[in-house]
Amino acid sequence: MRIVVAEDAALLREGLVRILERAGHEIVAAVADGQALLTYVASTAPDIVITDIRMPPTHTDEGLRAAAIIRAEHPGVAIMLLSAYVADAYVGDLLDSAPGGGIGYLLKDRVGHVRDFLDSVDRVAAGGTVVDGEVVRQLVRRRHADGPLATLTDREREVLALMAEGHTNNAIAGKLFVSEAAVRKHIGNIFAKLPLDPASDRRVSAVLTYLRG
Repeated sequence: MRIVVAEDAALLREGLVRILERAGHEIVAAVADGQALLTYVASTAPDIVITDIRMPPTHTDEGLRAAAIIRAEHPGVAIMLLSAYVADAYVGDLLDSAPGGGIGYLLKDRVGHVRDFLDSVDRVAAGGTVVDGEVVRQLVRRRHADGPLATLTDREREVLALMAEGHTNNAIAGKLFVSEAAVRKHIGNIFAKLPLDPASDRRVSAVLTYLRG
């Protein structure tokens, strides 16, 4: 894949570049701020952007705002956001920009788990939605038991949480110690119970419904 990396911390930026290059990907640019990110995306047309949320000059949400512009102007480019913290506001803005290429939101600690990180990058580049497991768990703790998710059983919520983390049916079955057929049945029930967008992939729509809570 052709990738643009945006991260203002030089050591982490170089670490990301090395990890991705060793996995066989082409880094077309590695930049330190949101404006440079926009410039290189426009000129190189990458498959995916991997960007920190907080970058110069204010170190607040420059990366997030750049990602929103990229999603609007280059909807086919997949976006992986990196953050040092779990922040509900970032999740909401991320999901609001969901139409288009794949979307991911990982905590920076995940980069140290190289295999998991590369797997997440691959899934987002393929059009999937991947949200860090710790983000999912914090959202679950903060969520009220009302709305469309109230119709789901506890097991269905477990399955949907693992779907939100980007796991396949086979991986979900392994984590829950059930058969893959049982997982497919639970997913079918989830699809039937939630008000999903008929114009989108049902799995992605179910995950977005879950994360919006």
